[in-house]
Amino acid sequence: MDKDIERGLADFGEFLLRERIVHSAHAPFHVKWVRRFLERDEPQAGEALQDRVQRFCEELERAAWATDWMVKQAEQAIRLYFLNFLKVTDWRKPERMAQVQDAEGQVNPEAALAQLRETLRLKHYSYRTEKTYADWVRRFFEYLGEAEKGRTVVTAEAVRNYMAHLAVHRQVSSSTQNQAFNSLLFLGREVLGLELEEMAEGVRAKRGDRLPTVLSVPETFALLEQMQGTLRLMAEVIYGGGLRVSECCRLRVKDLDFDQSLVFVRAGKGDKDRSTLMAESVKRRLREHLEQMRALYEEDRAADLAGVMLPDALARKYPQAPKEWAWFWVFPSRTLSTDPRAGVVRRHHVGDGSIQHAVKEASRKANLAKPVSVHTLRHSFATHLLLNGVDLRQIQDYLGHANVETTMIYTHVVKDLRNPARSPLDLLRGGSGVKN
Repeated sequence: MDKDIERGLADFGEFLLRERIVHSAHAPFHVKWVRRFLERDEPQAGEALQDRVQRFCEELERAAWATDWMVKQAEQAIRLYFLNFLKVTDWRKPERMAQVQDAEGQVNPEAALAQLRETLRLKHYSYRTEKTYADWVRRFFEYLGEAEKGRTVVTAEAVRNYMAHLAVHRQVSSSTQNQAFNSLLFLGREVLGLELEEMAEGVRAKRGDRLPTVLSVPETFALLEQMQGTLRLMAEVIYGGGLRVSECCRLRVKDLDFDQSLVFVRAGKGDKDRSTLMAESVKRRLREHLEQMRALYEEDRAADLAGVMLPDALARKYPQAPKEWAWFWVFPSRTLSTDPRAGVVRRHHVGDGSIQHAVKEASRKANLAKPVSVHTLRHSFATHLLLNGVDLRQIQDYLGHANVETTMIYTHVVKDLRNPARSPLDLLRGGSGVKN
């Protein structure tokens, strides 16, 4: 490799250490990733630097030896090299950047939002994430318009000021503050070519450890007894398999395996598939429910409605699949709606608002003195399995946790639900006749 480039890489390593952007132990690996990119990068005609980096990372993902964290580290290293160290101005194609940002750095909010949505869809982010990110970016632009007297120049300092505004004046929670920063981090990295990762440690709010709310077995029974119909069936599927509420709402007919007593969760959190438990006690009612939904499915086919939404490009690959029974929702909405992305009228799955409200109402009727939500059923599923001696790793698989440390929080909850130990003072008094 050219000696000037090698000297530049050495300076880049010193830059990482001097600015404390990454841990000192990780700096050499960042330099190696940039060297690998520079050695292998073969720009195509008219290809933007951002697209070249994305192509490199996609090739890296296909390598048998590369793990997810390696790909993320490589992408971060290359971004830091070009955006923070070299301070390149042609990260994106000039004609696309011109639509979003002028020569003075003034951002067109509508163009930036349109580019944000397009990029989120290209990267297969969920529609809920798209709505959340777009909402925070819109609020950020509104804040800039007020704070900067109509100017919308996005800088790291502007983002830092907005985070301070949320924490001090709006008094948002730590999770809300981090959600806002993640949205602006995506805007900066993917739309504006602005790297904000270096300020993450100073901006991200630290959230203390919290134990989840968990119901005892009698409390869970009392809660479910106050529910009925389809909403109770949904609550029992969630508790019986530890599903998230969105995972339950998005279940399709093909995801239910009655023979193996399994529920398959497709593209769950982190875009991962997994299988979990189907309770024997819900099988009969689930089958009866599917028979009723089959009649609704037949009505849609008779009306020649567009089929259900399919993930990613499956609808193009299998054009008949959206109208097949196997892909129909287990819990479909009773009303039709317009798909916000495709713009066609179709039947979507049921929203989570009805089950959330039903669980809250059931908790009130059961006189449960705890803050109960649908997610409480997922916490209770994990805790009750642990109480019954199920292996922690197996529970991790059922819940779809990436790290077992996340699942271990339930070990702290279990000790409060087991029979409490007797104080040694009580044992002493009982054994020696010590008087009060």
